[in-house]
Amino acid sequence: MGRVRTVVAVAGVLGGAAARTARAVVARRWAARGRGRDGDRAGHWQVVTVDRPPEQVLPVRGWPEPLRRLDGSVDVALRAAPGGRGVELAARPRPDATPSGFAAHLVGDDPKLLVRRTLWQVKQLVEAGEVLRADRLPTDRPARPPG
Repeated sequence: MGRVRTVVAVAGVLGGAAARTARAVVARRWAARGRGRDGDRAGHWQVVTVDRPPEQVLPVRGWPEPLRRLDGSVDVALRAAPGGRGVELAARPRPDATPSGFAAHLVGDDPKLLVRRTLWQVKQLVEAGEVLRADRLPTDRPARPPG
């Protein structure tokens, strides 16, 4: 009985060491590739396709309101979407910048989520004229702009 316990104890110690080593190797490889613990790459671009011309998505006079709230804490890029179907709006959090004000309140622990939500809000605003909310009644919606 004593030998069985010894064998089980040694196997447990070796198994734990092997698991810690494997976890450390994976973490080093992900870090070398620029990814965090959750597998997302740091500085990874979030992209949405907007079915509108570039001048409607990012007007010359300034960014649309959802992007303006991020206050320069993101990099933004715009390029033509495949098949001539509008544009691809891309954004990624700047590694050295932190959002300020209300955007900082919304970030929480995941700045990528804020960027993703903001891009979808820009898409909705440009394509539908409003940021859609599930909790808003149809009668509470603003009137459509003429045209």
